[in-house]
Amino acid sequence: MDWSIQEIAKLAGTTSRTLRHYDDIGLLAPTRVAGNGYRHYDERALVRLQRILLLRELGLGLPAIAEVLEGDADEARALQAHLGWLRQEQGRLARQIASVEKTITALEGGERLMADEMFDGFDHTVHRAEVEERWGTEAYAAGDRWWRGLGEAGQREWKARTAELSRDWIAAAESGLAPDGAEAQALAKRHVEWLTGVPGTPAAVPGGDVKGYVLGLGEMYVADPRFGANYGGQAGAEFVRDALRAYAEREL
Repeated sequence: MDWSIQEIAKLAGTTSRTLRHYDDIGLLAPTRVAGNGYRHYDERALVRLQRILLLRELGLGLPAIAEVLEGDADEARALQAHLGWLRQEQGRLARQIASVEKTITALEGGERLMADEMFDGFDHTVHRAEVEERWGTEAYAAGDRWWRGLGEAGQREWKARTAELSRDWIAAAESGLAPDGAEAQALAKRHVEWLTGVPGTPAAVPGGDVKGYVLGLGEMYVADPRFGANYGGQAGAEFVRDALRAYAEREL
C-alpha cells in the first residue's frame, strides 16, 4: 500500500513542494513514481517522514537530520528516543494546562487563587544546578532576578528575540555561508550583544572575560546536543562556533 504525494502532504500537515524538496536533497525519496509523474510513498517512507518531522520539532536543520537518519538505521530504537522527548513535553504541557484550568475555575468561581498551583509546568529554574556548577551561585541568582524582573511581556519579547536569532543561524548555516563572511559576522555581533544582555554572565560584567566566555560557549554548543539543537544540530552548532570564534578574534 502506498499514498500519493498530495495525500501524504495533507496527512502530515506539510506541502507537496516540501516533500519534493526532501527528495531533491536526498532526505526522503518516493517509493515509486507513477506514469503521470506523481510521487508515491509506502509505509517505510511514512516512518522516515515521521522521524524527519520529529527532528524538525527538536530544532534540527535538514543537514543535521540527514546525518541522524543515516547514522541510526534502527528506526524503532530511534523512535523510542523521540517518544521519550515527546512524553517529557507532554507531561510539561499537561501540567501547564491543568494549572491554567485551575486558574480559570478559581476566577469564574470567585475563589482565592493558589499561587503555588498557578505556575506548575512553567518552571524556568530546572537547570539551576547545572548553571550554578558552571558559573557559580551568584551568576544564577543574578540571572534569575533579571528574568523575573522582565515581567511577562519582557519574557515573551526575550524568547521571541532568542527564537529569531536561532532561526537566522540555522538559515545561515544551511545556505552555505562562510563563518567569517560579512553575513555570519553580523549574526555573531547580534549573538554577542544578546549574551551581554544577560546579567551575571562574564559577558555582562564590566571588565569580564567576554572573549573567553564567547569562545567557551561556542565550544559548548558543539559539545552539548541540547545547545546544538538550537542551531540545527551538529553542523549548525559548528558553524555558530566558527563564526563566534572569528568574531571574537577580530573584535573582542
